[in-house]
Amino acid sequence: MRSLIIIILITGQGYAQTAFKNVQLQAPRISSVIYGQSEPSIAIDPTNNNNIAAGCIISDYYYSKDGGSTWSSKKISSVYGVWGDPVLMFDTTGRLYYFHLADYKKTSWIDRIVCQSTGKVDGKFNEGTFPKPNGSKAQDKHWTVLNPITNEIYMTWTQFDKYDSQDPKDSSIILFSKSSDQGKTWSNPMRISKYAGDCVDSDNTVEGAVPAVGPNGEIFVTWSGPKGLVMQVSRDGGKKWLPAEQFIDLQVEGWDLNIPGMNRANGLPILVSDLSNGPNRGNLYLNWCDQRNGKKDTDSWLSISKDGGKSWSKAIKVNQDTSKRHQFFTWLTIDQSNGNLYFVYYDRRNHDDNTTDVYLTRSADGGQTFQDFRISDKSFTPVAEKFFGDYLNISAVEGVIRPIYPRMDDGKISLWVTLVQEEELIKLIGR
Repeated sequence: MRSLIIIILITGQGYAQTAFKNVQLQAPRISSVIYGQSEPSIAIDPTNNNNIAAGCIISDYYYSKDGGSTWSSKKISSVYGVWGDPVLMFDTTGRLYYFHLADYKKTSWIDRIVCQSTGKVDGKFNEGTFPKPNGSKAQDKHWTVLNPITNEIYMTWTQFDKYDSQDPKDSSIILFSKSSDQGKTWSNPMRISKYAGDCVDSDNTVEGAVPAVGPNGEIFVTWSGPKGLVMQVSRDGGKKWLPAEQFIDLQVEGWDLNIPGMNRANGLPILVSDLSNGPNRGNLYLNWCDQRNGKKDTDSWLSISKDGGKSWSKAIKVNQDTSKRHQFFTWLTIDQSNGNLYFVYYDRRNHDDNTTDVYLTRSADGGQTFQDFRISDKSFTPVAEKFFGDYLNISAVEGVIRPIYPRMDDGKISLWVTLVQEEELIKLIGR
């Protein structure tokens, strides 16, 4: 009861300001902020926690060498073009990778996913490599994971026959590729979804493929689409997969959610695996948003597998409010030093309108209990006429937790990181 009271005091509307420092990331002087600073990705260097890298659409890159207190920025470029959906990742040597969609003038729009890398956060990125394109088919919504034992990179994404096509003959599928040489070369893309979706980029499109690595090198991939939340598994490094994806749960009202004031809002799933030496090693955690509690009450959900994806728990509500208001744009990360889970999402529990805060939820016991913290230092109100992206992001390494998110003030989008330390959360919970 004591911790619950403290959480209310530090998060409630009209009470004390957030206990955490918010840092704004200024866009580079030469920037392609067609859609503002949205759809961010952030990564902490496991070899030096002071080094943090981030990106947002369309081609912005940010880096910090002091744990996120100060940031520099620049625009990245490639001969293959840059068209957003940044995914940033460090490998075990501290090499940084920036994955993004292409805009290659010699071929067609988003016909490949490009991987650019550098040995230093303030260094120059190479021109990039990519899995083999498939003619003019669109490659979109990728995510990656590192196998920390082999240093292999696994990437999954959606292939559209024709993006945004209403033609029932056009379909979407999930593909997989890997690199065993720090992104220099990639295996030929392999289809891992038996069941296809449409190309409308909505509930019946297969999208949101996120890979995770198990303690024995298993590759798990989850996504959503007309079959609901599903999972594929490979136990031999990506050579063979299950004959068909396995069903996990329904995503009520689909993944393309209607949130007042938002241009669009997906609830696509995020998958992480516990590789720590803690008591929950081997657990799989799946996080998503849906509206099973009603169209006016979107929530962030968690399902847990303790047997390598063979079975999953019933959906557990992550946000601990009782407001029956919207929580959306969820993202999940795990600190592999201790197995702690951290969720970041937009939250309207304190408001009767579209006014929005940013919350972080922590679980230090494998998803059995949760603690909520408001981390934005002031509320904001988005307007649906402005594109606001599709997701937030968060990274956590050895107790250093860095959520990243855009906010909108008077129709203008800005990008923010909140500086959170695990010891700060423990103190707040223990008061």
